[in-house]
Amino acid sequence: MTRVPYEPTTIIWPEDKRYPALSRGFNQRWIAEPDYVRLVRTPEEARAALAEAVRDDPRGPRRRVTVRSGGHCYENFVCGDDVRVILDVSPMCGISYDEDMDAFCVEAGATNWHAYSHLYPLSGRALPGGSCYSVGLGGHITGGGFGLLSRRDGLTVDYLYAVEVAVVRDDRTVELVVARRDDADPARAELLWAHTGGGGGNFGVVTRFWFRDLPEPPRQVMLAGLAWDWSEFTRDDFTHLVTAFGEYFRDHQDPATAAGGLFAMLKLTHRGNGQIGLLAQVDADDEQGPRAMSDFVAALDGRIGPTARAMTSPMGEHPPVLHMDVPRVLPWLTATQALNGSGENRCGKYKSAYLREPFTEQQIAAMWAYLGNEHFTGYRNKQALIQVDSYGSAINSPPRDTAVRQRDSILKMQYQVYWTRHDPREPEHLDWIRRTYRATFAGTHGVPVVGGQTDGCYVSYPDVDLNDPRWNGSDQDWPTLYYKDAYPRLRRVKRYWDPLNVFRHRQSVKPADF
Repeated sequence: MTRVPYEPTTIIWPEDKRYPALSRGFNQRWIAEPDYVRLVRTPEEARAALAEAVRDDPRGPRRRVTVRSGGHCYENFVCGDDVRVILDVSPMCGISYDEDMDAFCVEAGATNWHAYSHLYPLSGRALPGGSCYSVGLGGHITGGGFGLLSRRDGLTVDYLYAVEVAVVRDDRTVELVVARRDDADPARAELLWAHTGGGGGNFGVVTRFWFRDLPEPPRQVMLAGLAWDWSEFTRDDFTHLVTAFGEYFRDHQDPATAAGGLFAMLKLTHRGNGQIGLLAQVDADDEQGPRAMSDFVAALDGRIGPTARAMTSPMGEHPPVLHMDVPRVLPWLTATQALNGSGENRCGKYKSAYLREPFTEQQIAAMWAYLGNEHFTGYRNKQALIQVDSYGSAINSPPRDTAVRQRDSILKMQYQVYWTRHDPREPEHLDWIRRTYRATFAGTHGVPVVGGQTDGCYVSYPDVDLNDPRWNGSDQDWPTLYYKDAYPRLRRVKRYWDPLNVFRHRQSVKPADF
């Protein structure tokens, strides 16, 4: 019997059984119906696939070409109903050391977990990226790349040396361009800069990243997972907890200290969850690490009446971290795996904010009210929350200029709400997150404006409500909230490298003079 050689099928048509899975992403709100999905395995395949896609540009409702890596785009920028072709780079997920570049090469289809489980065991180095294992690096890095090691080691883009991008020229030809940080060609150097925080889906198809001088994570970390029962909270307790969290990170901004590298997430869930949660990690190799953890927990727990206990409920994108109400020392990779999660197959809506100072009384009062204590008291969604991440420290001392402009914040917020597809209460879920966010920042017209106590929004948590005057009553538009003073420069890069505006969505960088 003659064995037929295996030939992988890389073009996924609507009749293919893989089509439904590959035409959607993490957020089940957005399911596309493209003409086809194209899987690319090499940079040259990406170039050829993009060239084929742009040669055929028909008139009609579906015209956009989009790029999918891990599929975690929160809005419909990749899987919208106006998408004609999805280029899926997830098969391109290699990680290696490039001697010619003298840098670690990470392909754009790799995920956070590829970087941790492949790069670290082979090199002892790590990207200081996110905690969600299935997030694709093609989008994560281009937004800045932030995670549990970032207060200790900075953002992922602080180590980015070069990037390879398939770009569309004004005659519709497609070429692969390698842009280095120290490129002699100013246009290429600007293309590299644009990928240090300019956001995904803006300039071309990223195929490879190269990193130099990556940090070594700790041999061991101390990990804690605590929770307090909502039933024990008074408004004063809530105020003390949120205030203490902000003040701790305002006062500990030296990355050379264990406390300055300590990372934490405060999970301010809706009261319907039953618990408020806290996750924290500190370098246990540092002899001051255990003391920093105990001081941090005491700073929060010592100011409130509720009793700290084990976390029992999922909170947002993280499962309950069991048996860690007494902090435990674990190998760094083991702890990273324990915190990993990608969420269930569900729908979601997200909003973000950078804070340069601790919460104001007005902000705390609004959060207390809208987490089910004065408003939305009959709302019963365990997966509605305001997550407050520690920020700053090494992030606020970048080694060079990047497109990430929020470099003096101490906290970073992510508003989240989840529900299952076809849930008839979807309008209520959206109403909760929109009204809660607007109330928190009522003093600045419903959004965390640039300047003052707040400093805009995170481009990798996209929110199209920022385009809508019903929800953004400020005089700052979404480009200002995401990019601050970097937006004109990003527009010039866009004009040069994507002059036909092939890569576009509701919050894409617009070419200069468009």
